[in-house]
Amino acid sequence: MVILYDLWWNPAVEQQAADRAHRIGQKNVVQVIRLVTQGTVEDKMYELQQKKKNLIDEVIQPGQEALSTLTEQELREILMIP
Repeated sequence: MVILYDLWWNPAVEQQAADRAHRIGQKNVVQVIRLVTQGTVEDKMYELQQKKKNLIDEVIQPGQEALSTLTEQELREILMIP
């Protein structure tokens, strides 16, 4: 069981912690629980994580070519840079 109670700004860190419990040879069911209290810093951090995940999903999608195929203008639009 993995309990995430101190959220990181980088969602990949939490994913790595959960992935460790799913190690090779694991035969038990793995549960990942995220504790977030509404209206707290953790709640805001969770919202930030979701925004980052959405941005990553927009940029990197399964089956598409590498990021190097994006033009400078496309990157600026994704990052909202004029």
